[in-house]
Amino acid sequence: MSLSNGRAYLAIPGPSVMPDAVLQAMHRASPNIYEGELHDLTDSLVPDLKSIAMTDANVAIYIGNGHAAWEAALANVLSRGDTVLVLATGRFCIGWGEMAAGLGLKVETIDHGDRAPIDLGRVADVLGADQEGRIKAVLAVHVDTSTSVKNDIAGLRDVLDSAGHSALLMADCIASLGCDRFEMDAWGVDVMVSGCQKGLMTPAGVSFVWFNERANAARGNCVTTYWDWRPRVNPEVYFMYFDGTAPTHHLYGLRAALDMIKAEGLDAVFTRHEKLAQIIWTAVDQWASDGPMQLNIADPAHRSHAVTSIGIGSPNGNALRHWCEHQCGLTLGIGLGRDPADAFFRIGHMGHVNAHMIMGVLGTIDAGLKALNIPHGSGALEAAAQALAHRA
Repeated sequence: MSLSNGRAYLAIPGPSVMPDAVLQAMHRASPNIYEGELHDLTDSLVPDLKSIAMTDANVAIYIGNGHAAWEAALANVLSRGDTVLVLATGRFCIGWGEMAAGLGLKVETIDHGDRAPIDLGRVADVLGADQEGRIKAVLAVHVDTSTSVKNDIAGLRDVLDSAGHSALLMADCIASLGCDRFEMDAWGVDVMVSGCQKGLMTPAGVSFVWFNERANAARGNCVTTYWDWRPRVNPEVYFMYFDGTAPTHHLYGLRAALDMIKAEGLDAVFTRHEKLAQIIWTAVDQWASDGPMQLNIADPAHRSHAVTSIGIGSPNGNALRHWCEHQCGLTLGIGLGRDPADAFFRIGHMGHVNAHMIMGVLGTIDAGLKALNIPHGSGALEAAAQALAHRA
């Protein structure tokens, strides 16, 4: 017998829970793509996308997932044979570097493992030694979805400036945009990429690249007609936004999601994510007091407010995920990029989430630990409730 019948809860780190308002906005017949409402709606997205990234820079919209944005970002600013520095803190910056290699770029990697943030001192040493300026771009992930680490992007800009290095600073904010505070202009980021399916609460399939004039001037020879971001910014005719047919229904959904973020207020969105993350960490600390469970990132200052990666020992991760989904209708994230993968699980707490949803996640996990006889400390739900009461 299962208690999973009913509305399931997808508590994975993307795609995130889609608000009813987003689904309703998309539930419509195909619009006129030649003129009128769709054109006005698309124009309205641009200033709001800039606002969420806290930038006056340009933004290009692509039909594709975050990997598409990775390729667009690389292709527009680099030439074959150029060197990029990859600052790996999990699977996703490594993946961005693999894409760079596939484009014919030379990749140098500083691997920080999967439990630590970027070591700015190590980066400073590498950049300081690069007197001839071989490195053309530094690739960093603000929040790595696989490890839940949050990196100091503003600190990276300080390192580049202190070294007098000309490399472009490129940041992946696919997991963090609209969840963890990110300030593109204030932090000196030249290129930033993100997608619609996490903090922006829209079905996967659209991604974005923000770029400043310094990045725009660094045109390389990797770019092809489709990936070229220049025609997509302030296009002369509408179809140039997407180099073809628009992702019509995604745009309606995205408009609704951006309206929700504006209504709540971006600072309030950040605060909500921070408080909900702290409630999760409080519960995990209690479970971890007796048994194998542990938060993957020890320092709270370097933990994402959008996703939490948790170690629980092999094969407990898979067993717990299976029990939560098939007995209770709660889907948790897999131990992506971890070894062994079945020793980890992840909780996505990004986008359209609130306190009762998070308390439901924690209650289900607590029940799963008991059902599976996985050793754990007691009092997690009481501690989480106290944390909620003091933060509400």
